[in-house]
Amino acid sequence: MPSSELTDATHLETDVLVIGAGGAGMYAALEAARGGASVILADRSLIGRGGATVMAQMTVAAALGEQTPDHWEHHLADTLNAGRGLCDERLAALLCEDGPHRLREMDAWKVGWAREDGHIKQAQAPGHDRPRCAYVDFLSTGPAVSKTLRTQLNNASGIRRIGDLVIVDIAVRDNEACGATAWHLTTGQAVTIAARAVIIATGGLTGLYRRNSASSNMGGDGYALALRAGAELIDMEFVQFFPIGHLAPRLVGMDPIMWDPFRYKLGGKLLNAEMREFEDDYAARDGRSDGTYVLTRDLATYAITKEVEAGRGSPAGGAYLSFRHVPEADIRAAFGPVVDRLLENGIDLAQRAVEVAPIAHYHMGGIRVDDRMQTGVPGLYACGEAVGGANGANRLSGNAITEAFVFGARAGREAALRAKAATAAWSPGAARPALDLLRSASKRDAPNPAAMVVKLQAVMADDVGPFRTDAKLRSAIASIAQLKADIGDTPISSATAFDPVLVDWLDLRNMLQVAQSVAVPALARTESRGAHQRDDHLGLDDAAWRVNQIVTLADGGISLRKVEPTTGKAAS
Repeated sequence: MPSSELTDATHLETDVLVIGAGGAGMYAALEAARGGASVILADRSLIGRGGATVMAQMTVAAALGEQTPDHWEHHLADTLNAGRGLCDERLAALLCEDGPHRLREMDAWKVGWAREDGHIKQAQAPGHDRPRCAYVDFLSTGPAVSKTLRTQLNNASGIRRIGDLVIVDIAVRDNEACGATAWHLTTGQAVTIAARAVIIATGGLTGLYRRNSASSNMGGDGYALALRAGAELIDMEFVQFFPIGHLAPRLVGMDPIMWDPFRYKLGGKLLNAEMREFEDDYAARDGRSDGTYVLTRDLATYAITKEVEAGRGSPAGGAYLSFRHVPEADIRAAFGPVVDRLLENGIDLAQRAVEVAPIAHYHMGGIRVDDRMQTGVPGLYACGEAVGGANGANRLSGNAITEAFVFGARAGREAALRAKAATAAWSPGAARPALDLLRSASKRDAPNPAAMVVKLQAVMADDVGPFRTDAKLRSAIASIAQLKADIGDTPISSATAFDPVLVDWLDLRNMLQVAQSVAVPALARTESRGAHQRDDHLGLDDAAWRVNQIVTLADGGISLRKVEPTTGKAAS
């Protein structure tokens, strides 16, 4: 049915609506149901098969202490150190303290953590002071986690799962979240959902970048939904680039970020065009040295980029990652089946180095929440990568899936408590603006929104990448504004039930708002800290910039203010 001919929307009701069905969303749904709430778990793709968790291949950080003595406070110290002074310590402490419990719960659910001598095995990862990162196997942790959570969903009662559902806007009544308005992809039907509590679990924004490790639906939807509902965003300038994404030779059917586990286990060397190791040249940038055999991700990204700029890059424009110093038998013992898959791609690690380069991978910023995962909008919660604040300016390796578990569980529990206490707040009028937007969609001459998404990704990659300048950021902000003007305020439709043009327009609407929310605070932050590196403002400026930047919507535009980390006290 053409969107301009929308009939009455389908209406659903639930206690808790969870938007996004990756690791955090599934955990939130399970915990809300355990709390006695009825749950709708909605995702624009298949339940449990979209988002970032299912794609994660590597490790999960928690102070289990099964092989090496450990305590969650040691994990917290490393998390705060990686965050370069900007972590919300309440959220970071929650992540580290509850992490072991969640990993043991997953163990009881038979996720299959690797074991050695009867103990959960833990690997050393960059930035950690000791081996702390559990895994299933080095290339299947995320899929195993997602499968385990899907199995728990199958066994749970009170959870309705709905795929192919694009959330258009959060419904707000009297400044409280009361549900959402959605668009069902396969039927072209509008859907309204009344809920006593809403949880945003839509992941990050790395899909804004031309070269990224994200699922196709990771364009920052949740951030835009939160902003338009009246919530705040925090630390949006901090986008983490995975330093050793695969670049060359051609790799088919394998994840571009697969090389970290090889480095953990085998000690791969980063080499420049002169075949010289160069990481130590950059270990003391900003006066820091990590004391481990690999740099944290922000420093490794810097090191590779600067080697390329100096003319010492590999032929494809990155660095070499070499395992030629490792005996072939050791490579096969560590990664036997994977070695065979690499050989099918013409890659013999014992004989040749591969080329790697930074790739957009994770977002430290996100929706601002308290330690109950509640936003500043009553009834609206967030969890997983959609949350900002816990990781500050740079995420510690292994914390992402832990964050999904811990924050997902906390959001689900708190949302269920609210649903029990709250009176029904739904009003059809709360959905009217989003329904009117969908009804206004028309088939008309306009720029192709899919092509404009590609343009936006190029702008973000070229001008809001890992290394930024005033000129680049101003150019990006101007380009984003022009793209917003080009698409206009009225949706474009293909006038069919399955309407990819309308979906692309809705996606672009969100992506442009989120891109602006990254570029504007990046321009304002005139220093280099963590994942935000300014080539025209080198080094930390703690006197002026040991603060978080808060993004809100005001008069249709982006508004910024500074707050001190953790306390939320307004900074001068």
